[in-house]
Amino acid sequence: MDKQAPNYHREFLRSPHHAVLGLLTLGIGFMTGMALPLIIGGTLYTLGWIHLPDANLFRGWLDRREESARREEELKKVAEFVQRRDALIVSLSSSRRDRYSRLAEVCRDIESAGADSPLATDSTSTDPRLRKLDELMWTYLRLLGIEESLERFLETERREDLPTLVKDAESEADRLGGEMESLKAKGPNPTLDTKQRYLGSRLERLEVLRKRLQRIEQAQSNLALVISEQERLDQQIKLIRADAVASKNAEALTARIDATVEHLDQTNKWLSELDEFKDLVGDMPPTEVRVGYESRMPPKLVQAEQGPRPRQFVKQK
Repeated sequence: MDKQAPNYHREFLRSPHHAVLGLLTLGIGFMTGMALPLIIGGTLYTLGWIHLPDANLFRGWLDRREESARREEELKKVAEFVQRRDALIVSLSSSRRDRYSRLAEVCRDIESAGADSPLATDSTSTDPRLRKLDELMWTYLRLLGIEESLERFLETERREDLPTLVKDAESEADRLGGEMESLKAKGPNPTLDTKQRYLGSRLERLEVLRKRLQRIEQAQSNLALVISEQERLDQQIKLIRADAVASKNAEALTARIDATVEHLDQTNKWLSELDEFKDLVGDMPPTEVRVGYESRMPPKLVQAEQGPRPRQFVKQK
């Protein structure tokens, strides 16, 4: 959608330029208390009102003000995104934070690698290649977060041995169904309604167990794909580093980064379809300002435990 053109006269009315114009024309005319200065002031004010809103001086000031407001809004969005991203990094297990840090080191190597047109390392740079590195790392981080959530879910569900529960529930449903048929064949029975309700309750339980089992199977499939995408992205970023170090060619490096980002389209589309991970799959803010990829928050503390018990993570306050 095209940006609506500003109403320069309306903007001029609310600007300090209008206040100065009014003070220097109408204001001075009223202060003299004489008719002629007041008429001259009114005439000058009218001329100023007609011509000043279209002057390059005023339009340049207005453009700079709008650009400053836009920049401030972008920085606000970036700050909110960085806070969310850093919280996600801190929430990961130590092993996944290490994996993220190692890949971030690869990105630093890419930034510092010499080329015909080397990548800038200034955090405020708008070099599109640097922003694409940020985008690659954000996708990798989301994959790490989803992997951890899926593994926690699967670990919780494994404790109940759902396949066995479903098998036992199916056997029970078959047995109860047979008993109901036998009772119906014998004619009226005062316990028939109670047994019918009991059978209905057990069938509903069986349906719930089957749905839980389906969720486990779906989670296992998602987990396998998440891990595969992580490994693919990891290798692609390392390939970018290899090109940056070996080729010393800015155009080749840019083409490699562009190709890698294009491969993310299907991954990002698939991530957006995972409704249960909406908090993890948000996109980067649409801004040219760099968001970076390294956390500015200290890592969370991990409580040491004896023996082979699973690691317990201390939630950050």
